[in-house]
Amino acid sequence: MARARRGRPSWRSRQNIHHRDTEKILVKISVNETFLAIINPAAGGGRCGERLGSALARLRVAGIAIETAETSAAGQATQIAREAYGRGYRKFLAVGGDGTSYEIVNGLFPESSSQLSALSSQETPHAEEQIPTLGFLPLGTGNSFLRDFEDLASGKSGLEHAMQALEARRSRPCDVMRLVHTNGAIYYTNLLSMGFAADVAALRHRRFLSLGQAGYLLSIFLCLARLNRRPFPVRFDGQQEFDARRCLFLTFNNSKFTGGTMMIAPDAVTDDGLIEYVRWGPIGRVGLIRNLSTLYDGTHTRHPLAERHAVRRVEFQLSGPVNVMVDGEVLRLQCRAIEVLPGALRVVV
Repeated sequence: MARARRGRPSWRSRQNIHHRDTEKILVKISVNETFLAIINPAAGGGRCGERLGSALARLRVAGIAIETAETSAAGQATQIAREAYGRGYRKFLAVGGDGTSYEIVNGLFPESSSQLSALSSQETPHAEEQIPTLGFLPLGTGNSFLRDFEDLASGKSGLEHAMQALEARRSRPCDVMRLVHTNGAIYYTNLLSMGFAADVAALRHRRFLSLGQAGYLLSIFLCLARLNRRPFPVRFDGQQEFDARRCLFLTFNNSKFTGGTMMIAPDAVTDDGLIEYVRWGPIGRVGLIRNLSTLYDGTHTRHPLAERHAVRRVEFQLSGPVNVMVDGEVLRLQCRAIEVLPGALRVVV
């Protein structure tokens, strides 16, 4: 999809734009109510492509207008989403796993937040309709974000839950987290972790990705064997000093789950305008083994070495890049700060 850049104002000019100029932009970029399904056909070991046809057919029978675009390389979903947003699309379907959703979010931002800033600064009535909506068809290896909203007692989870949410046109506001690092910024809706959780994700990504949940568990136990507890200097909400105590892991969460079933942040709320910060101190190997099951039911936050805080801004003082896991993606970044874009996205859940 080609993106029409000619004539679009720069980010800086949009920050200072007059009301009548904002209206002109809205005329040029009319909002398209059709869902653009961005599909990773390779997700779930290729099962995504096999199951896609029946899922889309069911949604179309329910009266949902859908167009499709397939990816063929890493990062392509970001490009597709960014170009589509510039052409007026505001409704997107992430068809795949956590990685597909992450790429789409990074295509929508900062495009969406820049336009919303211009509109809200002029108090125009059009800002709400410019907020992008993201739905999910979890046909990949999993979608940790969706689990926050599933009613497990009803037995309707995963794909069926997502389908019913789309059919019912059920959406709600969702915060977006913005991580600033030395080379730019990335955006996420689930969580960012460093330390043990990121080490597990990095090992799984490098060696055991094809094993699914079994690979995740294997990575946990291998990282446990070489337990590495180290400091990640951090402070939040105007604190004067950085906390440089050694720790097992830090996570900065918008939602509760990671790895599909691990409830790493039981107190996280996706629309409260806050970052749920969870820290687990330098617990020993035996202690971690004894408490490993608590990571799955969320009771690990009650451990004497654990702590949690609901904060608005986080700052780092890292001496260099570290492994981080962001919405299932493994990256190596020198993090600077995390901030919240409250209600910047609507999610169909």
